[in-house]
Amino acid sequence: MASTENVYFILTKKPERISFAKAGSIVYMPENKYISEMKKSPPPLKLRMCLMNYSRIDYDLEANDMEQLCVEEVELLQALPDEAERLRCFRERHDLQAAMQLAIGTEVTVEEAGKKLRGIIHYIGPLKKASISCPIPGYFFGIELQGPDRGKGYWDGTYGGERYFKCDKNCGVFTPFNRVSSLLPPVHKPSLQSERLELGDRVTCFIDDKFRYGMVLDLLEIGGQCFVQISTVSNIPFFLIPKSYQISCRPDSRFQSTSSNHNEKMQPEDTVDQTDHSTAELQTVPPMSTEQVKQLLTGRMKGIQGHCNSCYMDAALFRSRTLLNDIVNPLRSNGFVEGRHIMKLRQQLQKHGYSQSFTTDEKDPEEFLSVIMHHILALDPLLKLSAAGKVQESYCYQIFLDQNHRLVLPTVQQLLEHSFHSAGLKLAEVPSCLILQMPRFGKKFKMFDKIIPSLELDVTDLLSEGPQQCMLCGTLAQVECVDCFKDPLFSPTGFKVFCEKCSKQVHSHPQRRSHKPASLEIPKGYVGRKNPHTMIRDKMELFAVLCIETSHYVSFVKYGPNTEDWIFFDSMADRQGEMDGYNIPEVQPCPEVGEYLEMSPSELANQAPRDMKGVAKRLFCDAYMYLYQSTTMCLYR
Repeated sequence: MASTENVYFILTKKPERISFAKAGSIVYMPENKYISEMKKSPPPLKLRMCLMNYSRIDYDLEANDMEQLCVEEVELLQALPDEAERLRCFRERHDLQAAMQLAIGTEVTVEEAGKKLRGIIHYIGPLKKASISCPIPGYFFGIELQGPDRGKGYWDGTYGGERYFKCDKNCGVFTPFNRVSSLLPPVHKPSLQSERLELGDRVTCFIDDKFRYGMVLDLLEIGGQCFVQISTVSNIPFFLIPKSYQISCRPDSRFQSTSSNHNEKMQPEDTVDQTDHSTAELQTVPPMSTEQVKQLLTGRMKGIQGHCNSCYMDAALFRSRTLLNDIVNPLRSNGFVEGRHIMKLRQQLQKHGYSQSFTTDEKDPEEFLSVIMHHILALDPLLKLSAAGKVQESYCYQIFLDQNHRLVLPTVQQLLEHSFHSAGLKLAEVPSCLILQMPRFGKKFKMFDKIIPSLELDVTDLLSEGPQQCMLCGTLAQVECVDCFKDPLFSPTGFKVFCEKCSKQVHSHPQRRSHKPASLEIPKGYVGRKNPHTMIRDKMELFAVLCIETSHYVSFVKYGPNTEDWIFFDSMADRQGEMDGYNIPEVQPCPEVGEYLEMSPSELANQAPRDMKGVAKRLFCDAYMYLYQSTTMCLYR
């Protein structure tokens, strides 16, 4: 029986009496029988289904324990041998929907042995023929690896003695959809149904092979034919188009959110030479106030517009605001930066030799930030680390953990302390800004399912010099014990520093007699002090978080003093048009983040990510980089 004559379902719950059927198994029945069953009143509670990849024997299965699939979904899901993974992909939908948009010739990345390799799709289809027990075999993607990844594959386009495409030896891979990602941003096809135009609408219209932007002035009837009169922002006062062309004349989505400039239009990209030789005077726009953020920055077509794999840069620029004229000032004054300004910056970086792929490829944010801060802005390194008496300088700090850590649901404070402890590091001084990259582990991009953001980062105990308080009695600490740091008796937060008296008492225990406490460097002015409780703790404030999920970066920004003053930014939240279209950035308030940040660790541990409100899940589960600032040190640097 042909596959199109069946209806297909995926089991969402394991049947009780069929041992080899699992949640995630695909089942089917003839379409005519299914229609006949559905016409019954009431509909049956059970349906007689055949299991894919098994004999044609049918079984009675609960109708409520399955969900219907289209043929395209069956083709893709059948390529996954693990039922649990199949069900996960079906429920989460993202990878499944993205795979349906892939086509031969698409540039993609494919995950092989824990690494992402670049390639081009040359084949999409089954690797075995349909059979009686399997009317729809799984569809695989045949990919030819490109560039430096050539030779890292396993085939030459031949599989099972049959050739599906041709490439060099070990340059081809065959893989299911859940390991393939397009290098292009997702495309949302516009509706072909024309929208009703009203006077005053901002519209786009395609005329003479060019997009025109303007405002609807009138709807006219000339010679029995309807026309739309449009005023433009160019030197053409207005033009007429037949109303029958309304499919090409649609409301301009860039102006559907509030904007302070109704004459705004998408400009052509500036050339690198134009930028390098610009003599325009630079002006400084003051930062937005909390109220201005709410009024000016939130909504669609706000923030920085993504363009051509720029999300790593967009999210970084949105939260760090490093460039003045084309990025910082427009962001502060209009709440929006066009994608062409980002491309102009990328062209400049590429022209000056910092990378030959800044205009095309996605980079790590820390690579981009280092280039901007070191080479472009000529900033001194933000971070000075002390190790074995020597000082090392850096712009970012990558957190590494040893394999014996006891952290399960860590805070950023705990991660930083454990990383410093395992590496034998201290801060030579309090940084004005601290950029922290979260730990990674082997094939898993994230070491922890959730990380609790520390709103304040206490770096007092991380300093190589300076007074510290005994963790037990609060007097001036004189020794530090790195062995006690690992002792499960103590809290997993904070370095273990003691006064002489408390150290002797702690290390009198038989289990700690082998410990070797080390003397702390105490400033002369503090030696002999009897009132150390007046010592000031050095703390840094969290002001932004960069997150990543499926190779796409977004960011959270703390914009005000209140707990709920958080906004979420996505430079590619939506898209207008296809290949020649543009991305629609969006900034949205996310006060729910503050609600979760006030919860205790035990309360957060009980929060299922899928049930978290709004975009809070992204902050706790996808954090890639945290940014902290010292309000005191910022006054001097």
